[in-house]
Amino acid sequence: MRVQPHGSPSMYKRMPSRDGTNSVDSEDDSEFLQDEMVQESTDSPSGNSLPYVLVASIVSFLFGYHLGVVNEPLESISHDLGFNGNSLAEGLVVSTCLGGAFIGSLFSGWIADEFGRRRTFQLCALPMIIGAACSATTSTLTGMLVGRFIVGIGLGIGPPVASLYITEVSPPSVRGTYGSFIQISTCFGLMGALLIGIPVKSIPGWWRICFWLSTIPSTVLALSMIFCAESPHWLYKKGRNAEAEVEFQKLLGPANVRSAMAELLKSDRGDENDTVTISELISGRHSRVVFIGSTLFALQQLSGINAVFYFSSTVFRSAGVSSNLANAFVGIVNLFGSFIALLLMDKLGRKVLLLWSFFGMAISTVFQVIAAGLFASTSASLYLSVGGMLMFVFSFAIGAGPVPGLLLSEIFPSRIRAKAMAFCMSVHWVFNFMVGLLFLRLLELMGPQLLYSVLGTFCLVGVVFVKKHVMETKGKTLQEIEIALLPQV
Repeated sequence: MRVQPHGSPSMYKRMPSRDGTNSVDSEDDSEFLQDEMVQESTDSPSGNSLPYVLVASIVSFLFGYHLGVVNEPLESISHDLGFNGNSLAEGLVVSTCLGGAFIGSLFSGWIADEFGRRRTFQLCALPMIIGAACSATTSTLTGMLVGRFIVGIGLGIGPPVASLYITEVSPPSVRGTYGSFIQISTCFGLMGALLIGIPVKSIPGWWRICFWLSTIPSTVLALSMIFCAESPHWLYKKGRNAEAEVEFQKLLGPANVRSAMAELLKSDRGDENDTVTISELISGRHSRVVFIGSTLFALQQLSGINAVFYFSSTVFRSAGVSSNLANAFVGIVNLFGSFIALLLMDKLGRKVLLLWSFFGMAISTVFQVIAAGLFASTSASLYLSVGGMLMFVFSFAIGAGPVPGLLLSEIFPSRIRAKAMAFCMSVHWVFNFMVGLLFLRLLELMGPQLLYSVLGTFCLVGVVFVKKHVMETKGKTLQEIEIALLPQV
């Protein structure tokens, strides 16, 4: 694919380095712009960036692990710490982590822009290590909540930066595929937590080991980032053009550096160092894309998907199904759907996967409603309930799970990308917290029929919203997407 110039070469300029000089002189700038007619980095070797993507995906593994780590052990934790039978306290153990994640997400964009993507990964690993150690050694509910909150701060900082980093270091031709690694890593984290939690009923205090084990990938993340490439987009944004070219060479190969730098020049409008405020994100010229991002994350959580991951053991036990067996099937189906998304993301596109995902989730809630009403206490009820939940998880995994984080890091302009992702992730964590805290209570008050009807309605709203507001981004460079959205913001 060739990129057509969107204006005369004179309208583009290189950002000066911090020492007041350009890493490449104006004559070289002209050469970069002329080279826009050269084959762009779509055809670049995708394997160069794969090791860095895999390291960044450790954040997503930790995200999934800490979401699922209290699923199976929750009953043992409540018994050992003295709050057994208190549904509100159980909800707090789950959702306090999400409250911490909300706080962390508020600072994620600022940290990523100030210190760079690599350093931010290292900073987010620290609270995950400290918080896990606190939870593993506590003898009180308060200590558990403090540890979960500290872990949540790291989880709030990490995932938005993972989406940013993977988007910024991946060639356009495989950006969707690499973005799917986030969801796959989350699945492995969830499955790991569920599998590690199996011995909790037979080994006293095993839940403490579950928390200790999470410190291993956190440490690996912090150490591995020393050897990873920094985002060329962040370096260029900081005026460190020579370093950006070096990193592009690592990621794309020497033959593709010129076209990659030309793409950055094409979108540079001289305002990269301006301060981005919350009011600008909400009501400024980029408010439309921020609205799309925030709404997608809100609908993702209001579908009720994380209630499955948090409380699947409780829900399946009430249906007479072994929690270990049920959790294994949930994990396998989630992973299978994520691999399907990986294969289709750069073929069908983001929008198609989102539409079918929300629609499939809506249909599966219909099965849940029927199971809860027409065939109560029968084998048909069991099959519909379990089958509907597994269909729900699969539908989520092929679209609503992996697509929003990738899509938003693509549609946000470079100038606001880190802070806008952080803002939208804070919306994600607010709704995630609400689901974690209130799901079991709402299930008691409303009953399964009404609750699943509400969740299905939100899924249908998701179908309508995606069809009306979401643009397709597959195969486009970040700069092409930014230019395409400019008239609309």
